[in-house]
Amino acid sequence: MDASGNAPEADDATRCLIENFIVDYAHMIDDDRLEEWPGYFTEACTYRIIDRASHAKGRSIGIMECSSRGMLLDRIKALREANVYEPHFYRHILSGTRIRGDKGGAWLVETSYAVVRTMQEGDICVFSSGKYVDEIVIESGRPLFRSRVIVCDSQRFDTLVVIPI
Repeated sequence: MDASGNAPEADDATRCLIENFIVDYAHMIDDDRLEEWPGYFTEACTYRIIDRASHAKGRSIGIMECSSRGMLLDRIKALREANVYEPHFYRHILSGTRIRGDKGGAWLVETSYAVVRTMQEGDICVFSSGKYVDEIVIESGRPLFRSRVIVCDSQRFDTLVVIPI
């Protein structure tokens, strides 16, 4: 906050950096480059998937939570080596990104999303929709998620959440 109590606004270069980062994140997942996923986060981070109703009530327990880059690495290792699931792919559709200010040196960012899931046999459905509520820090000119909370519109998933959203 500045002296007048207003949140600082991102300049054009910062806005572009953040918007490109969010788009690159979605393409990384859609292109099955999941080993890169933990590198989008700070070492100490939050990755949480929670339903909209629970989030609105201020609850912190959701569908999934990881609290460090190490946990994200373990999740990808389990996905590749241990989990048994029907192969499928995601395609992210993103809205424009809103930068809502900053908090403790992190940009507060929201982006609506829809994830279309395509199964191996060709069945297609909207797997998840909602919004990303992010805290993004810029370290050495590179944006990283300090926190990514995925607020899903639905309370239900019809399958195990294996691939990051």
